[in-house]
Amino acid sequence: MKDTYLFVGLGNPGIRYDRTRHNCGFQVIRLLSQRWNIPLVHHRLKGLLGEGTAEGYRVVLCQPQTMMNLSGACVQELVHWYHCPMDHLVVIYDDVDIPVGSTRMRKSGSAGTHNGMRSIISCVPDQNFPRIRVGIGAPPEGWDLVNWVLGNPLSREEQELLDRAFIRAADACGDLLHSGMDHAMQLCNQKT
Repeated sequence: MKDTYLFVGLGNPGIRYDRTRHNCGFQVIRLLSQRWNIPLVHHRLKGLLGEGTAEGYRVVLCQPQTMMNLSGACVQELVHWYHCPMDHLVVIYDDVDIPVGSTRMRKSGSAGTHNGMRSIISCVPDQNFPRIRVGIGAPPEGWDLVNWVLGNPLSREEQELLDRAFIRAADACGDLLHSGMDHAMQLCNQKT
């Protein structure tokens, strides 16, 4: 068995937040759970976890069960518990700074405007870990950002774009394991 990979999808726990723009990471983890037949059944380390194998690697899927802005507490415990090198931690999250339905994968970077990523970066040894951003687009002028990411319902067109982005993000996770980071980035870094 090869090394362990941690795939962490960011979101807020609870039915209230389930299909909001801010829960894109949770959606991708659900898709990976189905594809790789790794059920999310373990409640520990401040997360909802699934453990299994994919492409010969031990894989841990996680939806942190803290609120989004405290995601770092869960990720810190995961990295410590699984002795995970930072380049084997993959964080998936929404991003208002790229167009709805676009996906971007990078080897490292800053938190940008995302509070969940700020929390993670403040809790782990460094920010050199892969991340996949799912574009949700910026709110229209005059709209409150919190209402945009947590409350405003998605149009049918937005949902279709996001559903395709979730598939592309999940494909990139599989490709990372199969073909490596550079190949996965080529697959993932597409505009709508």
